[in-house]
Amino acid sequence: MTTADRYVEFASREAHGVSPAYERLAHAVARDDDLLALLDDLPPARRQPQLLLGVVRWLGGPVDDPVAFRTHTLAHWPAVRAAMLTRAVQTNEAGRCAALLPVLAALPQPLALLEVGASAGLCLYPDRYAYRYGDHLLGAGEPVLDCALTGTGPPTTRPEVVWRAGLDLNPLDVTDPADVGWLDALIWPEHTHRRARLRAAAAVAAADPPELVRGDLVDDLPALAARAPAGATLVVLHTSVLYQVPPARRAAFVALARALPGHWVSAEAADVLAHPALPSPPDGALHNVLALDGTPLAWMRSHGQSAHWFG
Repeated sequence: MTTADRYVEFASREAHGVSPAYERLAHAVARDDDLLALLDDLPPARRQPQLLLGVVRWLGGPVDDPVAFRTHTLAHWPAVRAAMLTRAVQTNEAGRCAALLPVLAALPQPLALLEVGASAGLCLYPDRYAYRYGDHLLGAGEPVLDCALTGTGPPTTRPEVVWRAGLDLNPLDVTDPADVGWLDALIWPEHTHRRARLRAAAAVAAADPPELVRGDLVDDLPALAARAPAGATLVVLHTSVLYQVPPARRAAFVALARALPGHWVSAEAADVLAHPALPSPPDGALHNVLALDGTPLAWMRSHGQSAHWFG
């Protein structure tokens, strides 16, 4: 897939109907030979639309007009390039917990959560957030995470979490304003509700910071998993992470996740973790496959805003 194709796909499958600003920008980049030449000089993993757009926002550039975006990005390319080589797409969307909750609440309690690709660890607190499934409210306080569930009923309890830890090549510190600022920059421009949700979730996590370990998802996972307390159900989970992992390394992680005691909860795109005979997604938008121990359960939107159970 060419870089132009990646930006067109992002515009049409991810940003369409979700972020008009990013849809316009991604289409504009896909048609811009100058920007494409600069992007093609980066390693393939660093050409992501989300990374370019997030970095330009983070550096104070305009993202509301394609002409202004192009002018600014070309003029400031050395700084944009340097940030794209050192930063990573680490969207830490607490809203995903709402789609994960029906799975987590149904497992044997209490849980020991271990998130791979944890970023700042905001998805390690499903027991601390409030949820709204249509007119069904679960929990109290902020943030309140909304999710449209179809094909299954809403959970009636939150999980009991007695241990939480994360593994990431570059963990982010939820108590560091610079790291939280990068997480803010990764939120799409129109999503003021997600920005407020980030602040509320960061406050929850900062009050009891998670244990985050810098490490590799294969080499360092067994040692961290071994630290989970006896008597708790180990749950290794990840959301929208494995697309950044080379296929051979991805396969090694899957084999390891299957071999560990406890359970494995994943939410990845269907072309990243293949599952045979999936039903068609509910619409043309990008959906992840929510799975438990490798068995697909539902189509899930990438920010947790909806989950469509297979029945």
